Amino acid sequence: MIETTRLFIRPLTYDQLVKYIKCDHSLEAELILNETSRTISPELKEAFEQTILPNVADKTKDYLYSTLWTGISKAENKMIGDLCIVGEPNSKGEIEIGYGTYDEFQGNGFMTEIVGGIIEWAKKQIIVHAITASTDKTNTASFKVLEKNNFTKIGESETFFHWKLQLKKT
Repeated sequence: MIETTRLFIRPLTYDQLVKYIKCDHSLEAELILNETSRTISPELKEAFEQTILPNVADKTKDYLYSTLWTGISKAENKMIGDLCIVGEPNSKGEIEIGYGTYDEFQGNGFMTEIVGGIIEWAKKQIIVHAITASTDKTNTASFKVLEKNNFTKIGESETFFHWKLQLKKT
């Protein structure tokens, strides 16, 4: 678990991910948290079924690179958003992140803090040299999170900006 000023950032186990998907507050009950307004989009549910759960279940992989890391507000004792690392580092030592803040907690800097916590964790991982991310060009809040954490825009496609934070020289 990672601790920042206002948050605990906790990697979820396979069984906790199954509870997360149910959205029935069983995960909050297990973690002794107050209930939150979390919902799961069809895209995220598909990602869970197709990628996240199979990768976390694979004992040959380090689950920390595939699971959701959930941000928990110390003040409210609630889950406020999540970050996922999209698989183990590639041959260049790069990991990709994706993230989202629950609606009621947006605009409070929580995701900037979660990404910052993951950066500090990643710096301690010998095999991680850089972090990448992609943001929808229209999602200003999402790319501000990366800018505040010193990511550099390295390219773009028709709909996305691509970002990178170099942690170590390769």
